[in-house]
Amino acid sequence: MLINKDDFLKKITLASRFTSTRFSSNVLLSGVFLKKEKQTLHFYATNLNYYYHSFIKVEEDGEDFEIVLEPKKIIDFLSFFSVNKIDFAVEKTKVIISYDKNRGEFPLYPKEDFPLPPKIEEKKQKIKTSFLKESFPLVLFACANDETRPVLTGVNFSTDEENLILAGTDGFRLSLLKTKKEINLSNVIVDSGFLNEVLYFIDKEEEVVFSYSEKEKMIYFQIEENDLYSRIIEGDYPPFEKVIPAQEGKTKVFVDKESFLRNLKLISVFTRDFSNVVIFDIKKDGVYLRPKTEEEKNNNQAFLEAQVRGEEVKVAFNHKFLIDFLNHFKQKELFFEIIRPDAPVVFKDPEKDNFLHIIMPVRIQE
Repeated sequence: MLINKDDFLKKITLASRFTSTRFSSNVLLSGVFLKKEKQTLHFYATNLNYYYHSFIKVEEDGEDFEIVLEPKKIIDFLSFFSVNKIDFAVEKTKVIISYDKNRGEFPLYPKEDFPLPPKIEEKKQKIKTSFLKESFPLVLFACANDETRPVLTGVNFSTDEENLILAGTDGFRLSLLKTKKEINLSNVIVDSGFLNEVLYFIDKEEEVVFSYSEKEKMIYFQIEENDLYSRIIEGDYPPFEKVIPAQEGKTKVFVDKESFLRNLKLISVFTRDFSNVVIFDIKKDGVYLRPKTEEEKNNNQAFLEAQVRGEEVKVAFNHKFLIDFLNHFKQKELFFEIIRPDAPVVFKDPEKDNFLHIIMPVRIQE
């Protein structure tokens, strides 16, 4: 069977992103399931939380087949090929990939009981990719990577009368975005890793297809010929509204985003040696940044020009949280407000009130 090498390599590489990298007695989850039906070759992969499906066209009809292959060696092998077409032959226990006098043999995994994605029968919606590209990055970075509390690894979707509300938190920070209801989705938690995959697959498309199956507890995106599925995370999302301060801060600081980021990176040269903690000494003339050290005196500092309104105050943060936030915040200016040094600090866009980011400060005694 002749196959376009680039098409095959692209699809098996994309499918490999959805295979399981964890040690498992189920070897199938580390493989890609290939199913040939006439002149269409389907690709399936899953880690049981996410599912992937796509297809390519093949030139020769030949016999249909269903096989499971480990993708990594095949990807490495094909990446050195400069030809357009490869010969793909399926035997009883192996696949042979060849061109001219070059040949590679790859063993087959048992194909029985490979978990395929469920059929999504619910109504499909179209979403503008601009909405996904602008909304998701503002909340995804704030989600947890530690799976000891699975709900924190996801984005919480909820609604009010007019808005779709997206929230992401890891317990130390919170991103909250209110946006117009571009999609009909509420009161579900969607894995942030999966939503990052959705963004990865979006290229030049103006719209993608979306659906949510309450019956299957699955969310589905169709991006060109790629089908992406994810299980909804079940559980109760923490009541993040309680973290949002009910009163305005006694100190408000208005800064240029790029200058803020540059000065944080500058002082991080020193804070890396001291638990990544940076102290903000907020004065009338601006903000002095310095590392939190055990020494009484430390002359390392960076100065951030800022418009300061209200009381002078000292507050400390993990600088990684701040840099994370600033790398995803796209506006030129921002402000943050402080009620007291041990209360949640709110970061906002001066121009818009539909987004806020909260970081819990580090307690200091000075």
